[in-house]
Amino acid sequence: METRLLRTFTTLARTESFTAAAAELHLAQSTVTVQIRSLEKELGTRLFDRMPRGALITEAGRRLLDEAEGVLDAESRLRAAATAQGPPAGRVVVGAGETLCSARLPGVIAALRRTHPGVEVDLAPVGTAAAVEGLRTGRLDIALLLEQQAVFPDIAIEPVAREPLVLVAPPGHPLAGREAPATWEELARETFFVHEQGCSYSDWLIQQLLAVPGARTRLTRFGSIEAARSCVTAGLGLSLLPRATVADALGEGRLTTVAGPLIPAVPVLLARHRRRWVSPAARAVVDELVRHFPTESPAPGTDAGDLP
Repeated sequence: METRLLRTFTTLARTESFTAAAAELHLAQSTVTVQIRSLEKELGTRLFDRMPRGALITEAGRRLLDEAEGVLDAESRLRAAATAQGPPAGRVVVGAGETLCSARLPGVIAALRRTHPGVEVDLAPVGTAAAVEGLRTGRLDIALLLEQQAVFPDIAIEPVAREPLVLVAPPGHPLAGREAPATWEELARETFFVHEQGCSYSDWLIQQLLAVPGARTRLTRFGSIEAARSCVTAGLGLSLLPRATVADALGEGRLTTVAGPLIPAVPVLLARHRRRWVSPAARAVVDELVRHFPTESPAPGTDAGDLP
């Protein structure tokens, strides 16, 4: 059995689209169709139901999927063993949230180009659910999660750093520059622009604000940290954001910090699939990630502990 047929099969199972699978594999759509038919003929069973909305994997296909991924994983190990004497090389796909993709990972990629020029890194901006799914399907090699904790039976999780958080406001805001820290009661009367639902630190902040009796907090959630930051810069309200994403704005005076209740740093978790082989190139990326995240002291109004 040719492994290229299995690779086409696993890609189609993930994308559920002949068109999308062909684009990802750089093949003609007709070639994908022919390869799937060849595999079905060889195995003597139907692997997909061709539906108007796409290709839906059959029960037989689901039984085959784990085994096919295992074969492809073994093929990757074999290829790596053949070139083991040389430096790490190859493409590594890293999934991470917007904060890490924009503020942290570019430095990691720059360092890798100096230390391991044969390693290429592709960044995939994803939330936690999409990151876990990407690890399971093999679309991602490793992922970084900004979560207090993440428990999945098939995903190995390792804390590698803590990302400090900071309350930010426009310059001149009444709560900024005070000696006395702002209380939750005072913050609950403000307007906040925060990241979308599912963001662990934004969800925690909203929980604290809404727990204040008679809270009158005005909340707007965005799918982009940049949108929330821009609203604060424009003087429209406050936000809780990773310090790395606002460092430039704070240094330039476009934003200022608000001293307030202790706000825990959010853990950075390295995630990988337990059963999948980690290539030498991926290990080089992991090593650089661990080196790149420094141990940082908490900013005013923050705490080195985890989110409760």
